[in-house]
Amino acid sequence: MTITKAVRVVEAGPRDGLQNIKEPVPTSVKLELIQRLRATGLRTIELTSVVSPRAIPQLADCRDVLGNESIRQLQGQPGLRLPVLVPNVKGLDIAIEHGAKEVAVFISATEGFSKANINCTVQQGIERAKAVAGKAIECGITVRGYVSCIFSDPFDGPTEPSAVLHCVQELLDMGCYEVSLGDTLGVGSPDKVRSLLHYLADHHIPLDKMAGHFHDTYGQAVANVWEAYNCGVRVFDSSVGGAKGNVATEDLVYMFETAGIDTGVDLLKLVETGVWISRLLSKTNASRAGTALASKHGLVPSKRWSSSSRAATKKQISWTVAKDTGGLLAYRSGVNVKRIINRPKKSNLTSSGSSRTSQPTPPSSDSSSQEQEDPSPQAWISTRSVHL
Repeated sequence: MTITKAVRVVEAGPRDGLQNIKEPVPTSVKLELIQRLRATGLRTIELTSVVSPRAIPQLADCRDVLGNESIRQLQGQPGLRLPVLVPNVKGLDIAIEHGAKEVAVFISATEGFSKANINCTVQQGIERAKAVAGKAIECGITVRGYVSCIFSDPFDGPTEPSAVLHCVQELLDMGCYEVSLGDTLGVGSPDKVRSLLHYLADHHIPLDKMAGHFHDTYGQAVANVWEAYNCGVRVFDSSVGGAKGNVATEDLVYMFETAGIDTGVDLLKLVETGVWISRLLSKTNASRAGTALASKHGLVPSKRWSSSSRAATKKQISWTVAKDTGGLLAYRSGVNVKRIINRPKKSNLTSSGSSRTSQPTPPSSDSSSQEQEDPSPQAWISTRSVHL
């Protein structure tokens, strides 16, 4: 079997990236996000999920998204995959009615998460997925599969590799052309990824039919993707801007492209999209590569301030004399204290010919305990803040 060097990125931002955001995202924003993502060259974009609005209010507009004319036009583009996640046959019927050409089914490898997430046992989840896949294939709809909690379950603890194997085999047997392995809790590490993939391969699971879906909870997602790639996996799920714990699409594309591995994605356009959606959602862009490239290419305001800007925003502090011992002056502002040697300046003659000694200048109103610029001969003994 010849394994290609290139990878395919499955952009899950419009569905997985948005579904847990509490504030409603306008349908128009979702539609524009999809169009922007397509313009980057991405070949697989998960559009939405046909679920109950009570379960996931953010995706209550799934029919409006799928039925939009711009999405229907995309559905006709050759080589473009636009999967829709469906939990049951009813969801499948709605997806087909609104023009979906590909759907995704999902099951959990563990009992605890299965009961909490879809209110059924693992085996019942498999039967539901099998019913969806069977009808979809009969209707000429392509089916993709997901397995959740491949490394650990929030209720049951570590996941046995045999449980993952069972679910993967069931999904392949029911007709899924590809199975995405989901590290739902983001607890995976490269060693765990390698061990699981070797286990699956040893049990005759074709890795060219596997995809990686790694969350970045512990900062291991990119490393896990790279390990999975070296094991033979060539498809990876991600979300632009690293939305809600997903590995950031920008980070994946940057890693692969700098390694000479083709993704077919225009990285700068992708970065622009990440900046755009992050601003619109008033959220921090979680993509480290995206943030760095955005700054480099002037897509975000510079954090560098001019000296005049710093001076204008410097906190104004009022200093008063706290103690005068003759040779040493102590000035106080709140709990901050600064001491100055009372070293008089050179004597000046007054108009009457008598001498006058200059008095030491107190700290300026914009002085701080961390920074002081004093051109006078007075010497600062200490700029440390003293708590009294």
